[in-house]
Amino acid sequence: MIQDSVNKEFVVLHTGFAFHHADWNFSNVCSPFTRLHYVKSGNARLIHGDKIYEMKPGYLYLTPAYVTHGYACDGILELYYIHLYEQPGERQRLFDRYRFPVEVKAQPYDMQIIRRLVTINPGREILQYDPRLQDKSSLTSKNISRFQQHPEASEMENSGILRQLLSRFLLEAQPLHQQIDNRIETVLQYIHNHSNETIAIDTLAESCHLSKDHFIRLFKNELHTTPARYIIRKKIESAQLRLLINQEPIATTAYQLGFENISYFNRLFKKETGISPGTYKNQMKNSGRRTKFNP
Repeated sequence: MIQDSVNKEFVVLHTGFAFHHADWNFSNVCSPFTRLHYVKSGNARLIHGDKIYEMKPGYLYLTPAYVTHGYACDGILELYYIHLYEQPGERQRLFDRYRFPVEVKAQPYDMQIIRRLVTINPGREILQYDPRLQDKSSLTSKNISRFQQHPEASEMENSGILRQLLSRFLLEAQPLHQQIDNRIETVLQYIHNHSNETIAIDTLAESCHLSKDHFIRLFKNELHTTPARYIIRKKIESAQLRLLINQEPIATTAYQLGFENISYFNRLFKKETGISPGTYKNQMKNSGRRTKFNP
């Protein structure tokens, strides 16, 4: 079927055009989706950790999911925005495999294809002015639902445009794990494919034909974190995305990700995100009721 032939790796959550006049000033923004901006005119600053990027006309800017960042604007700024998320699949997420540059110069026709993306995705403009609330808006889950019913031709065009834009960054991206041990690469793939299950460190070690202690040392040497810490981080990231997309009960989210103890899941979620899953869910519900003008 044609439907099966369309690659739906990336989904457009929001896209549109924004005009700011010294009113795009936010810190500690962190979302479970990726943000891509194209500056048409004006200037602003994009803050990633201790690095500040001066946003300039004719450039593209990329902020992957779960990256804490901020914005500062003290004048006029016109830009196009695209919020997207990478669907789970058989392979690791693209953003788990590469370290992408934040800023690249756009191709001469990039603004035209971005305009086209906005045109074929009507009604996906953001309604929340504060970017910290955009990932919690009920519009986001509606857009996910709308995506399921989007014409296949439009989804194919969406995919083509997103791939073109992301390829600008991929040209300068660096693999996150240079010459990673094949055994650990296989383990990462296993974790990715089984995030909805309880993953035992003993099982991972056995798959590498290593003792548990040897496996943990090898994993930490390759990824600079322990396997247990890595698994927890990936599960909580999946939980954030599930709560964003499905707006399902917290218990359902926990069970679907292999947690049998809800209290334990709640503690881990708060440790990773700074807020409890209940607070996160309430923020989604409450912010969805707010009416704010499009930026």
